[in-house]
Amino acid sequence: MHRQHAPANPTRREFTTVGASLAAAATSAASFTAAMVHSSRAAAQETRELRIGVIGCGGRGTGAINDSLSINSGVKLVAVADLYGRNCERAWKMMREAHPDKVAATDTSHDGLDGYKRILDDPNVDVVHVTSTPGFHPLHARAAIAAGKHVFVEKPACVDPVGYRQCLEAHHDAVAKGLAIVAGTQYRRQVNYAGAVDKIREGAIGDIIAAQARYCSPGIWYRPRTEGMSDAEYQLNNWYHFVWLSGDQLLEQGVHNLDVINWVMGDNPVSAYGSGGRFTRPDDSELWDTFGVDLEYPGDRFVSFQSRHLPNTLSDVGNVIHGSQGTCHIGGGNTGSRIVDRAGKVVWEMKGSIADAYKQEHKALIDSIRSGKPIVELRQMADSSLVGVLARLAAYTGQKVTWKFVAEESQLDLFPKDLTWTSSLPSPGFAVPGKTKLS
Repeated sequence: MHRQHAPANPTRREFTTVGASLAAAATSAASFTAAMVHSSRAAAQETRELRIGVIGCGGRGTGAINDSLSINSGVKLVAVADLYGRNCERAWKMMREAHPDKVAATDTSHDGLDGYKRILDDPNVDVVHVTSTPGFHPLHARAAIAAGKHVFVEKPACVDPVGYRQCLEAHHDAVAKGLAIVAGTQYRRQVNYAGAVDKIREGAIGDIIAAQARYCSPGIWYRPRTEGMSDAEYQLNNWYHFVWLSGDQLLEQGVHNLDVINWVMGDNPVSAYGSGGRFTRPDDSELWDTFGVDLEYPGDRFVSFQSRHLPNTLSDVGNVIHGSQGTCHIGGGNTGSRIVDRAGKVVWEMKGSIADAYKQEHKALIDSIRSGKPIVELRQMADSSLVGVLARLAAYTGQKVTWKFVAEESQLDLFPKDLTWTSSLPSPGFAVPGKTKLS
């Protein structure tokens, strides 16, 4: 087992930020007319085995590699990286037990903050799964494209405006190089979601008037600090509770709803105005536990978005699209989709499996590489992720925030400079509207 124990000092500032032209282009609805961009790269890898490396071996990372190995033939897991060696060992054990014929004989693992670089330097790796903590996604995705790898990137794409622009540049570079980037917004490949969007675009509910989106659930895990932990180690281990790593629950989980809304609306929002607060979070958590945000979309269409973690409350994960002739309900998970007319009669419905959707995104990635027409869809997920950033900033500050501001003007960059395991990272605490400033 090969490991990297002396972490370097990763920073997103290793990479130049995207130019103003790319940022300005983010406001164009045209980006939605071709959500999956195909390059004309030759199909040099059409028949040979494709070798996969994984950056981030937590629950989502092991889930993603299991999905890919389950649905694809001619693929092999050859290398993994994670902050912790124990996670690497667990990933190898799980995959070897589940897919013995699709796992390399040697456990090639790299741990530490710069373990991802060893994956990208490895000429035996063709496809990289970026399933690390969200705050690292822009860094890892852009580095993977720079290294000439095809990429799967988990959601959300970014947690701040600077990371968003870096994702746009990675998307642009992937198209230029003929490399694939498939995004972890799996609902885009769930049949009842795609079916519902198709019906809406066919006019089944008439003109879209408004929508509701909810990601409301009881709560999330918390990992207490242990004696001797540096600020960096504690925050990395307890990543969900720090905004630079998770983006807050409104983004980390709610990005699924926001992606569906962007998909339905065919555009990015114009502005956001919202509120929220915290009642049950641990004292040192930066997170809020409830958000209520109104998103204004072009055409005077408004979306009410709710996101919360409150114990002993009713969970509700789904989307409701209101039209002039009917209403479309698109449920989370395996709930299915249905359309009812103005009289309340169900006129269309479809079931769907989220487990199938998780697998399908990996089949789409590998198939596109083999066909010589690699899918490039990072921008699509970056836009949806920035909607979450927009909503969070509006709620945190108590201000009306515009898409133009977050996409083109804001210089907010939450990623720490010169990050090491021993870095001192004083937490700013939780946001307070009226005190927290827009930046």
